[in-house]
Amino acid sequence: MHSKQPRPYVRSLRQTRPWHRYVGISLFLFILISSITGILLSWKKQSDWLQPNDKHHIEQNDSKNWLSLDELKSIAERTLAEEGINQPIIDRMDVRPKKGMVKVLFKNDDWEVQLELSTGKVLSVSQRNADWIERLHDGSIISEGFKLFSMNLLGIGLLILSFTGLWLWFGPKLVKKSH
Repeated sequence: MHSKQPRPYVRSLRQTRPWHRYVGISLFLFILISSITGILLSWKKQSDWLQPNDKHHIEQNDSKNWLSLDELKSIAERTLAEEGINQPIIDRMDVRPKKGMVKVLFKNDDWEVQLELSTGKVLSVSQRNADWIERLHDGSIISEGFKLFSMNLLGIGLLILSFTGLWLWFGPKLVKKSH
């Protein structure tokens, strides 16, 4: 009497399906958030709502005529205070010499003040929504530890889903060939 044992491909496919299903279900929320925020971030240079465009204002590109970073910092802080932002805290200053401007980025609700380097003239005051979307995208909106955990979990999970999905697609073709 010949026993009907499932062929190795069939057994492997049966074992792979639950892995694919449970990993996919477990990571659904992470994948959804990462996908939506990733799409938004890919458009940040095309949308003023996500990230303000650079204001070009070059009268003199000679760095000898630029205001000091301290002077530019003071102008930017004063500008935000006039907008009603209390005690603005600078995150970083992004100097763009070829454009003759500096972006002063604040931690307070992701504000940005763009200033002309040589005169300190305010070119733009805007919120950078792309910054909090990026923090949501990578998990750092919760904490740096959560970011490390969630991005590793997502990366490993996507690798598992990719390999199990490929096998679930390719395996049945092998089963049909072996008939």
